[in-house]
Amino acid sequence: MPPDSAEELEIHKTAPGPLVPSNDETDTSARTSPSLSPVAPTLSSANTPRPVPRPGPPVRRPDSGPARIVPKPGPAPRRPAAPVTPEIEVQRIEVGPDAALDRADEVLDELLDTGRAPGQILVLTTGGPHPWQRHEESFGAERYWAQLDEAQDVFYADVTACRPVRREVVLLVVNGGAPAAVEQAVATARGHADSLLVVCGGTR
Repeated sequence: MPPDSAEELEIHKTAPGPLVPSNDETDTSARTSPSLSPVAPTLSSANTPRPVPRPGPPVRRPDSGPARIVPKPGPAPRRPAAPVTPEIEVQRIEVGPDAALDRADEVLDELLDTGRAPGQILVLTTGGPHPWQRHEESFGAERYWAQLDEAQDVFYADVTACRPVRREVVLLVVNGGAPAAVEQAVATARGHADSLLVVCGGTR
């Protein structure tokens, strides 16, 4: 019996299975899909590893010997400071050798009157010893030199025999001696003085 309508024709049409494509799909795929032939994979030239150049033989440099260590320059050494020479006042009183002792006693009295302590004064002679020196030596050499260390009174001594000592004031009595010896005596007496040297007598 002929079909009543177009819907009935669609119902009787055979439906394809899940794995078998319909004729329509097969024809369409054949016309649109390209051939799936196996293609060998090709490697991009960017991914192709390049050959690594082999290192050449090491270059030998001439042997310059062991390395020398150059020390860094340090600070320049300081020069030792020159010794400071104290300023010493030098006073000269012109008088003959015969009157030098008497004039020296007058100067000594003036120094004591101005406030100098007896232990600060040293009296040295270039000729014969001072009379007071003879008096002190009469008690013995030990007692005589002990007074120098005690520094309690004026000390009298020969300029060439006095022990190394310094006093604030040195009174040099030029009561004899050759000119050269007198000049040397002045230099020696200056070495005993701390602040004042009085030369009583001619030095020429």
